[in-house]
Amino acid sequence: MGTSILRLPEVIKLTGLSRSAIYDLIAKKLFPKQIKLTTRSSGWIKSEVEQWICDRIADRDA
Repeated sequence: MGTSILRLPEVIKLTGLSRSAIYDLIAKKLFPKQIKLTTRSSGWIKSEVEQWICDRIADRDA
């Protein structure tokens, strides 16, 4: 299984979005939802975040 998990600081760095912007987009169902890792931590599937970025590029180029 080659799935990578990103923590919030990595998602912020990859997307250039702020923490609040990420959670706002999640609430609006416009950004991949995080997965629960433990009771106090969560992360994002790297491929889903990368796909979201590719979709933004495709929207721009359309």
